[in-house]
Amino acid sequence: MRANDLKGRTMAFAVSIARLTGSLPRSREADVFGRQLLRSGASVGANYRAAGRAQSTAHMISKLAIVEEEADECIYWLELLVQAGIVHAEAAAPLLREASELVAITVASKKRLRARLQTSASRTSNFGVRTSGESSIVNRQSDRRDGPTR
Repeated sequence: MRANDLKGRTMAFAVSIARLTGSLPRSREADVFGRQLLRSGASVGANYRAAGRAQSTAHMISKLAIVEEEADECIYWLELLVQAGIVHAEAAAPLLREASELVAITVASKKRLRARLQTSASRTSNFGVRTSGESSIVNRQSDRRDGPTR
């Protein structure tokens, strides 16, 4: 799946969430649950877009972790709306399915990025020295037990 496809999917998901929350009955429970659902649903797309502008692979992984959390939170609020009898299970089913797919896609993306990050960390540096992610610089002064000498 291409990034633009997922960008469109997350936007469509947020719009569908907005439509569902807009159709909720007026009650204290529906307002609270709906508001939380709307926030997490909109956050999925917003954080996916932010992941696309990440400054590093680690930053992208971090943003995708937020996407995963927010999509999973949508599942929770949708399930709660169904369990509370505020939304019919049939109305929530497509959104639950899409949220689950977004979680799965995000998890897979994070795994691929982590593997790429590990691979690049173990590659040879520009100076022909094999890197392991740890600095090879040693401060012999700080290794002494009696402290630095003056």
